[in-house]
Amino acid sequence: MTRPRVAIGAGAVSDLVSFCGQAGFKRLLVIADQTTHGVLGRTVEESLRRSGREVRSVILAGPEVVADAHSILQCLLFFDRRDQCLVAVGSGTITDITRFVSHRVGVPFIVMPTAPSVDGFTSLGSPLVVRGIKTTALAHPPLAIFADLAVLCSAPRSMIAAGFGDMMGKHTSVADWRLGSLLWGFRFDQEVADRCLSAAQTCQEAAAEIAAATKQGVRRLFEALLESGFCMLDFGSSLPASGAEHHYSHFWEMKLLREGRPAILHGAKVGVATMLAAELYAAIRQLTRSKAAELLQRSPQPSREEELQRIRAAYGQAADDVAETQTRFIGMSSEAWEQLKQKTLDSWTEIQEIAGMVPGPEEIGRLIHQTGGPASTQELGLSDSDRDQAFQSAHYLRNHFTVAKLSRILFAAGQ
Repeated sequence: MTRPRVAIGAGAVSDLVSFCGQAGFKRLLVIADQTTHGVLGRTVEESLRRSGREVRSVILAGPEVVADAHSILQCLLFFDRRDQCLVAVGSGTITDITRFVSHRVGVPFIVMPTAPSVDGFTSLGSPLVVRGIKTTALAHPPLAIFADLAVLCSAPRSMIAAGFGDMMGKHTSVADWRLGSLLWGFRFDQEVADRCLSAAQTCQEAAAEIAAATKQGVRRLFEALLESGFCMLDFGSSLPASGAEHHYSHFWEMKLLREGRPAILHGAKVGVATMLAAELYAAIRQLTRSKAAELLQRSPQPSREEELQRIRAAYGQAADDVAETQTRFIGMSSEAWEQLKQKTLDSWTEIQEIAGMVPGPEEIGRLIHQTGGPASTQELGLSDSDRDQAFQSAHYLRNHFTVAKLSRILFAAGQ
């Protein structure tokens, strides 16, 4: 798949106007929220109009714009068949909404980011909230991304820290991807995995500059976020960059929406969730093969009805849709269950190697704190109950084999 054109610098809006001229776009629809329209959207509109183009805008209202049916419908109501391109002015949520609408109406889109807060700018998927469930809808990447470095540097520090938190999640997402390949048969690509981890390492090395929001630090962060998105684009799924840490984040997002509680930045949730997933990997590193054999021997096969009860308690009205994703896990035959446990034991050396590649939770927390992000569920504004429910039930969201699923098997007898 063709990669989008990327330009990062001082002339982002001029680059957009020039690109639209080369592409022959005469009529464009700009999608923003009330904040991003003031930060950059109005400038984009005025520049495009001065170049002789017809421009209309959808300004999504409300203090907390969500990538859901309501926001999508607002965009679709404004769309006209004569529109030749959509322009997303914002960060993750605006890009996800625009990507989905763009794909479904059959016209391309361009991204004008306002914060280096997420890694999804270049990816194929649009994470959406559908019937209360966080679901990724396959769509397409943008034609181009034009990032004004001064705009990115002036983004709220919490959003810059959120981007850093999202990148720290690559340590556990890649480890989970390896686990899924080893024990669940998922396709794995070492070259893509190495690229993803290298992008995370780049951010760690630049943590002080990112914390200070220098141009060099923010550029390195944004380039790493783009690279993470390219890893997903090149592999064709979110597996390289989304593991247990993202499932925790999605679980909390759904719970907050359900309960009418204030939203929390995606990357901030991912950063804290990465620490939780790293705690599980640290616990696995402490297990000898003989101790793992003992735990697996005692581990009972999941009872379908008990698992469904857990899912109903955690997901409410969305439970049936969530349960459908877990058919493979909760519908295993006794023979398949014993085979999975034996495969886990036979692969214990490899599992320990995977766990050994994940930094300790203390180190991840130190780096996140350095960049100004929250490093605990309490700092996120979440309760101990929110944390415990994520530990117990977030792994049901996807048919992935992550450290959370492995912990569910190893420690099931004690739950």
